[in-house]
Order: sequence, then structure tokens, then C-alpha cells
Amino acid sequence: MAKLDEITIDCRHAPSLARFWAGALDGYDVLPYDDAEVERLASLGLTPDTDPTVSVGGPGPMLFFQQVDEPKVVKNRLHLDVVAADREAEVERLVELGASVQRRHERWTVMLDPEGNEFCVAAG
Repeated sequence: MAKLDEITIDCRHAPSLARFWAGALDGYDVLPYDDAEVERLASLGLTPDTDPTVSVGGPGPMLFFQQVDEPKVVKNRLHLDVVAADREAEVERLVELGASVQRRHERWTVMLDPEGNEFCVAAG
């Protein structure tokens, strides 16, 4: 039987979107870069701030952000749902991090992350 390991998200700029989601989710952080990885990136002319692939770990599945050239042009086929004890306060906090409200429903709010990917916030 398969086990969910990570959720991969295509994006325009992996480091900044990874930081948004690390800040949005309780207990998640951008995984630290060790010296060997910083050295490997440098050999490619990259830094952690320009890394095209960034991992965010936490208590649930890992989130993996990979930069792609293609822009997002239609609605997501898959989206994340998050819950919070105070939905409205969480929506406002996420807006301060760079998200925007797309539409409000009675039991959930559809939001867009900084790159326009849909996700929902519900009361938990």
C-alpha cells in the first residue's frame, strides 16, 4: 500500500513560495541547507534564494516546490485545504503573508497564494 510522502507544487519562484507556505502552516519550515548543499548550489551559480527546488517539512507530508517556466493559466486540479480555530483571523493573517481572498462561502474561504494557486481555509 502506498503512503503519501510529499506534495509537489510547480511555481515561478520556489524560494519565495516555499517561505509563504512555511509561514502559513503550523509547524512547517523551509528545510535548512547544509554546507554541502550550499556548495553544490554555488557550483551551479545558485544560492538558497535562487534554488529552483525547495522543500518545506513539518508534521504532515513534505511540500516540495519546483520552478517551472510555464505560467499557471487555469484553475488548479488539486488544492490544499487548511483549517483554523478562527477562520477569519487566519484569513487575515494569510493576507498579511501575501495571499488574497478569491471568494467567501459560509463554511470556507477560497484564497490564492502569492502565485495564484487556489487553497481553502475552513474553521477547524
